[in-house]
Amino acid sequence: MLCRYIYFINFVILNTTIMTKTNDLLVKDIVIKTMAKDGMDYLCLTDIARQKNALDPNGVIANWMRNRNTVELLGLWENLHNPHFNPLEFEGVRKEAGLNAFTLSPTRWIESTNAIGIITHAGRYGGTFAQTDIAFEFASWVSVEFRLYLVMEFQRLKSKEQELLGWTAKRELSRINYHIHTDAVKSHLIPEEITSSQASIIYAEEADVLNVAMFGITAKQWRDTHTGLKGNIRDYASINELICLSNMENINAVLINDGMPQGERLIKLNQIAIQQMQVLEGNSDRKLLK
Repeated sequence: MLCRYIYFINFVILNTTIMTKTNDLLVKDIVIKTMAKDGMDYLCLTDIARQKNALDPNGVIANWMRNRNTVELLGLWENLHNPHFNPLEFEGVRKEAGLNAFTLSPTRWIESTNAIGIITHAGRYGGTFAQTDIAFEFASWVSVEFRLYLVMEFQRLKSKEQELLGWTAKRELSRINYHIHTDAVKSHLIPEEITSSQASIIYAEEADVLNVAMFGITAKQWRDTHTGLKGNIRDYASINELICLSNMENINAVLINDGMPQGERLIKLNQIAIQQMQVLEGNSDRKLLK
């Protein structure tokens, strides 16, 4: 039952951790705002347009949108990604596109076709935003060189977000598994009517079983030798070490349930830590705890 519960917690954490914060991009000294909506990334066309005309970026967007090729691109994107797109209104817009008198604003496009690929925000930090596929096409129309730099910077941002997402998920997984671990300690190691002070000592000792098995030192020993650092030893662990700790916490909880003495658990957990880190790091030089 415990293993099933641990598996469920791991599954929920790894599948529901979502990055919600967005970041600005800096491309050739121009700040490009980004945002996320309904699982899609958007870039600010207003900021991109400043590469072509810093004084009238909205005019640049208007000129691009009145182009027949642009209208067809926008319609194709909506047909592929928007189940609520209005194809009848789109046909009307498409027939007018290319005529001398034809104009198309972002607001008109959104309201008439129920489009989602382009969105507008009012206010000082607002502007016209477009989903990345569309934004990259607009950037190409503004400047092919600028588009290449924009794509490169956006890929760098997404790579950074994925690294942070992996770290956050593994840190949260380790934290929640530790709660499962301390529940097992409370159920099987704490005698009845024990004081809260005694209970806290037992918790600390069990945490140090994992610390010694993984790092070779206790939490206090780490703090005494790293007085200038904030946080604890696990805050400075690598992704691989956090993965290994997560597994060890699960195993230790099961071993506690089985009544294995702490000394035996320490040796077994240390062996597991070394074996798993050898697989993760490809290093077989570490020695087993005797």
